[in-house]
This record gives sequence, C-alpha cells and structure tokens, in this order.
Amino acid sequence: MSDIWWSLPLTIAVFFAARRLAAKVKVSIVNPLLIAMAVIIPLLLQLQLPYTRYFQGSKLLNDLLQPAVVALALPLYEQMHQIRACWKSIISVCFIGSLTAMISGTAIALWLGATPQIAATLLPKSVTTPIAMAVSGTLGGIPAISAICVLLAGVFGAVFGHMLLNLLKVRSKAARGLAIGNASHALGTARASEVNYQEGAFSSLALVLCGIITSLLAPFVFQLLMALWR
Repeated sequence: MSDIWWSLPLTIAVFFAARRLAAKVKVSIVNPLLIAMAVIIPLLLQLQLPYTRYFQGSKLLNDLLQPAVVALALPLYEQMHQIRACWKSIISVCFIGSLTAMISGTAIALWLGATPQIAATLLPKSVTTPIAMAVSGTLGGIPAISAICVLLAGVFGAVFGHMLLNLLKVRSKAARGLAIGNASHALGTARASEVNYQEGAFSSLALVLCGIITSLLAPFVFQLLMALWR
C-alpha cells in the first residue's frame, strides 16, 4: 500500500487546482474533471500503476458519493413549489428525453454495424453510472464499457452543455437544468449547480427521473429496436 498512499491527496490537490484554473479562465472546455483526468491518467500510465491500486488509495472519495447524491435533495426541496406547479411538463420532458437518449445512441450504433452486445452497452449512456451498469448487464451489454460511455456523456455535457443551450437561446433555468440532467446525469448536474442554484435543482430532478424511466423502459426499447433492425 505504500505506493498508493498519495493517491487521495493527489486527486484532491489536482481537482482543486483545476477548479481555481477554471474559475480564472472561465472557458467551458476548461472543466475541473477534464483537467484532473488529463493530469492523473498520464501520470498513472507513466508510473505503470494499475487503476485498481490507485482506486484503493482514494476509495474514500468514492464512499462519499452516496451522501453527496442525498445532498441533492436540499435544492429540490427548496424548488418544490415550482416542481408542483409544472410536474406534468417535467415528467413529459424526462420521458421524451430518456427515450431519445436510448433510441438515438442504440440506433446509430446498429446503423454503424455494432453488435447487439455493443448496442446494449450504449443504450443507457445518459443515466448515472450504477443504473447504467445494471441496465447494461440486464440487456447483455458490457457494464464496464457502459460506465465509460456514461463518463464521456457526462464530460461532454458538463463542458459543452451550457454552450449549446446559450447558442439555442434557452433562457429558462428550469429548462436548462432539465436538459443538462437528462443528457449528462451527475457530472452535468455538478456543473449546472456551479452555474446556477436553480439549474442544479432541476438537473438533479431530471437525473433521478431519467434514471427511473430508463431502468423501466430499457428492456422494451432494446427489444423493439432489435426487432425493427432485424
């Protein structure tokens, strides 16, 4: 273990240094998570240190994910009056968004010649990692690759999501939050919370609803797509 004691302080130091840089530069592509990955991954490759050993040293951060997710309930509670006023629209948006995310990724993969296993792996790419891995395994996909796809979707959403929403002139905080949470799950929600408190609240709501909708509908959507493709 002596060779990995430094993984936790390294991770924390790199992340906070990246946050300071992002706060100064104020460019969406300068994302703390993206910078941290760009620093730590080459370092691990250079040291020939397996990820499993690095993870053991920084496991505390992973253990803190669960209480961090629970903490998202606070901004939701504070926006409850708005949620009650438009709950039908919120559920409709999340339902359509979940279907679009599942169908688009899977259909494009099949069109490009992917096997059913790869298609099943890509289908839950826009929900949080634990749900995506469970759904992927149920459909016969590869959960480990699904986790990577989730990470990539989150990074792209966190980096380019607000840029795209600004380009499309989406001004509503609720709409922006729902869009980010729908497409980019926890990583997008973290970015939305940094940008605006209300956006973060609606993004966390979309994260939860889309996870539930995807886990319920994924088997039916996958079977339908495979039947149509054949």
